[in-house]
Amino acid sequence: MPIILSIFTFLSTLAGGLLALRFRNKLALILGFSAGAVIGVVFFDLLPEAFTLSDKHYSINTISAVVVAGFLFYMLLDRLSILHAHEHGNETNHRGKIGASSLSIHSLLDGVAIGVAFQVSVPIGILIAVAVIAHDFADGVNTVSVILKEGGKNKQAYRWLIIDAIAPVIGVLSTMFYKIPDAAFSLLLAVFSGFFLYIGASDLLPESGENHPGFMVTFMTILGVGLLFAASMFAKI
Repeated sequence: MPIILSIFTFLSTLAGGLLALRFRNKLALILGFSAGAVIGVVFFDLLPEAFTLSDKHYSINTISAVVVAGFLFYMLLDRLSILHAHEHGNETNHRGKIGASSLSIHSLLDGVAIGVAFQVSVPIGILIAVAVIAHDFADGVNTVSVILKEGGKNKQAYRWLIIDAIAPVIGVLSTMFYKIPDAAFSLLLAVFSGFFLYIGASDLLPESGENHPGFMVTFMTILGVGLLFAASMFAKI
């Protein structure tokens, strides 16, 4: 069953990315939605799961500190990449690849989460899979958005979309060979919470709001947050 559900994560991610490619002339609206979706993933998916898994291992302050460390690490990586790329005249391409890589690794962890959840019990595995499938649509949109925002071509965006879509399938398959302790998995989720807070709040949100101000862009950001909230609530029913 986990493998079958991982195929749905592939299709969900692919559908979101293809939609973003189809309407790239509406990039401002897509960026607005992506900003909300990325931030929504942090607060309604990654952080709650990190706190839950770490309950018997780490304090709330420790997990929060790891989130901040992830945020600062991604910021340094982003700034150093910009400086390096500027020297070689290829700034936009580097930033897009970093963002897409981070999102793809997150998708890999989504697959791992599904596999680990099924190791606990089938009902929990199904609940986690439903949540992942629901927000993987936004992941596909986000992956394409970060590439297009940085001036990437459709071909490059499509290539990263395929990588992002395949990642959760690989994540699920990998859990057949090992079991990640809750303590370690909670730290990974906290690190990626910091990564995504930076991508959403310091990159996508300013880009969509400052360069393309307007009611519809703001509405799309709120919609992105709202849809991720709805997906997380649905998964808990």
